[in-house]
Amino acid sequence: MKNQKGFTLIELLIVVAIIGIIAAIAVPGLLRARISGNEASAIGSMRAINTAQQNYSQLCNGYSPDLPTLQTAGNYLSPDLTGAAPVTKSGFTITSAGAGVVILGVPAACNGPQPGYYASATGLSTSTASRAFATNEAGTIFYTTTPLAAPTAAAILAGTATPIQ
Repeated sequence: MKNQKGFTLIELLIVVAIIGIIAAIAVPGLLRARISGNEASAIGSMRAINTAQQNYSQLCNGYSPDLPTLQTAGNYLSPDLTGAAPVTKSGFTITSAGAGVVILGVPAACNGPQPGYYASATGLSTSTASRAFATNEAGTIFYTTTPLAAPTAAAILAGTATPIQ
């Protein structure tokens, strides 16, 4: 008789089954952690936009009409948020728009300041986000539990949007 060393097929199948069970338990937690990280990034982006808009308004007596103007008018916002609109960052689409009325009599670097602004972060899909976010010139960040539709500017003004606590 030969003395053969190694694992039997049954032993290997048991090990593969155990690894599969552990993976099935871990994957949902990893996906939730990814979504939480994406949402934290989106909230951080909304805060950065609020700060940049406030700094811009000190110089221009109004708010920026779009995100690229916040970069060109004085480096108020980092380049990762000021690319071609809309900006995609961490599983979210970030957009910003002015109020549509240009304030006259301001420095040329201001590029048409507006009396208000609205910025939003909507999820690219339900696998990257579970909430959507928005903010305006008041500086409060609001959210919806629908990741593909941010709180509207009208809902924020009406007081029916849910603020982040």
